[in-house]
Amino acid sequence: MSFVAIDFETADRSLDSACAVALVRVENWQITQRNYWLIRPPREKFRFTYLHGISWEKVADQPTFQELWPSVLEFMGDASFLAAHNADFDRSVLHACCRAAQIPLPRMRFRCTAKLARRVLKIYPTNLPAVCARLGIPLDHHDARSDAEACARIMIAARRRTHRELPIRVRPDPMTRIVQREFPGW
Repeated sequence: MSFVAIDFETADRSLDSACAVALVRVENWQITQRNYWLIRPPREKFRFTYLHGISWEKVADQPTFQELWPSVLEFMGDASFLAAHNADFDRSVLHACCRAAQIPLPRMRFRCTAKLARRVLKIYPTNLPAVCARLGIPLDHHDARSDAEACARIMIAARRRTHRELPIRVRPDPMTRIVQREFPGW
């Protein structure tokens, strides 16, 4: 079993404005690789520098999403799924960036660690700082590297607490028509 935890930071409210992405690869429930890239978004205006500390000056000479995509795709490799905290956001950013760059959408399923925390671990509230505090996971919130690693560690903690492999159900995703695998309770 392998998966990749992913976290995007965006420059503005538009989902195609990714300015950073972090990926953490987990194989056999152990973190094996980490990677982080700054991304030059399509616009120079940054609205969220106060959250993540990334500004246009830091990304002006960085690759665009389209230029970076082959490296991201290679890192994802043959992972079974992508994990993200509040996965709808990261999935939407990924899809918006792919559409803007005219790149085919990746055929990777997403698992949401916020839902996992609520339904399997019974943690409330399920925002990333609260879940990390309950599980004793270090977090520098809104640093994509820290958020992606925390997401990976939440998945690992959930598996350890359930003491078993989580069975998988299959269902079609109505938005992408891609088959999604669901773990019970997610």
